[in-house]
Amino acid sequence: MRNRPTLLGRLILLLIVLAGLGFAFRQGLIPARYSPLPALDLANPLPIIVDWQLAELKYDRELCSRVLVPPHIEAVQARDKPLRNGCGWINNVRVSSVGGARLHVDTVSCQTAAALALWMIHEVQPLAMSLFGQRVTSLEHMGTYSCRNIVGNPFWKDRRSEHATANAIDISAFTLENGQKISVLRHWSRPSPESEFLKAAHRAACRYFRVALGPEFNRAHRDHFHFDRGILSTCR
Repeated sequence: MRNRPTLLGRLILLLIVLAGLGFAFRQGLIPARYSPLPALDLANPLPIIVDWQLAELKYDRELCSRVLVPPHIEAVQARDKPLRNGCGWINNVRVSSVGGARLHVDTVSCQTAAALALWMIHEVQPLAMSLFGQRVTSLEHMGTYSCRNIVGNPFWKDRRSEHATANAIDISAFTLENGQKISVLRHWSRPSPESEFLKAAHRAACRYFRVALGPEFNRAHRDHFHFDRGILSTCR
């Protein structure tokens, strides 16, 4: 007669199942209609589960269209570009404004667009009002989609960048209501309110993006913030 599974064996099996479920939720593999999580609301994100809520947008076009709405963001669905050799995209959007600031993006993943909106609404705009008494009216970026590998890190040089699936965006500057431009390249290292703003904005991005890299990460990022919603997690 076979021995019955021990309590320890059952516990290990349970932990494996839970870990698998956690990974599936984290990667957006559980369709929203089967998820016990409340759908993401850009006006009221839930801090503990916001990462999983964002992940639910990865493949769900209908959910994306319900979540990405004015006044939080102005975005329209973009036509899919089927993946080929690790490059392309699915369930992407074109963005014209986010969090009350102009931002023109031809294609970016739905979950990255939503993370950007959360960051602007709940972090960047309050920070700008606190330090400068003004809102941010526009953002400058250095691109979202680029069919290439990771640059600036020899350990990951053979891995496709999240830019290869438009699941990343590089932010380089912010413009305030009075026309003042706050540049990552010019203001990051100089002690000033602008530097304080940039560093606080960068730290806050880690709440919504899985990877948030800035000038202190390496020289390749000296002039921009790199944000993405990939499988890795780091904030530097």
